Amino acid sequence: MSRDQAAEISASGVTVDVGDATVRYLLYGLLPSWFVPGVADWWMHRRTRIEETAGTRESLIHSLMMTEVGIPIALTLRYEVNPLLLTVQLGATAAHEATALWDVRTAVDSDREVKPVEQHIHSFLESLPFGALASLMCLHADQVKSLLRGGRGDVDAWRLVPRRRPLSRGYLAGIAAAIGTCVLLPYGEELLRCVRTARRNRKRTNDDQARFRAGEGR
Repeated sequence: MSRDQAAEISASGVTVDVGDATVRYLLYGLLPSWFVPGVADWWMHRRTRIEETAGTRESLIHSLMMTEVGIPIALTLRYEVNPLLLTVQLGATAAHEATALWDVRTAVDSDREVKPVEQHIHSFLESLPFGALASLMCLHADQVKSLLRGGRGDVDAWRLVPRRRPLSRGYLAGIAAAIGTCVLLPYGEELLRCVRTARRNRKRTNDDQARFRAGEGR
């Protein structure tokens, strides 16, 4: 939005602060909305009995994707956006997309049914990191330019700089609680369920082999 356009809107009685509105959208809109499809995806894995099909391998891939998203989020909540942080965000987004493809391939190869609803949920989980990154790059266009220049002339370009205006402890505590409730708890339960099922199946196989060998020895 140009200054003339902003002045015109302001003159009409509407005050617009695009930067402030975008920050509020990221903090109170986009980030919290990430938890909803995350829980929905976990529920789809449970309904299709992931522990009996793709098992521990796919569950570990899910944990990897959560880590790829979680690290840049945690850093962005605590530190200023600069070329270093943008590089981490770009790399994590690319890695998350590649891992998402690996995840679907693993599920399909294991014969776990990936229903259309689950595929639609995936579309949200894949698009949210891109939306967040695009918004941050618009908010910090000067840091994008600095990144393209390799950070030349900026002594803080390649180090983590604490936020000049830290987010409130209440907000950070709320996000941490949401991560624990909507990410760590359900996906930890999924991984534990897969590990237990794999152990039970191995024990059953070993017992069957032992009985077979015992029968041959008679």
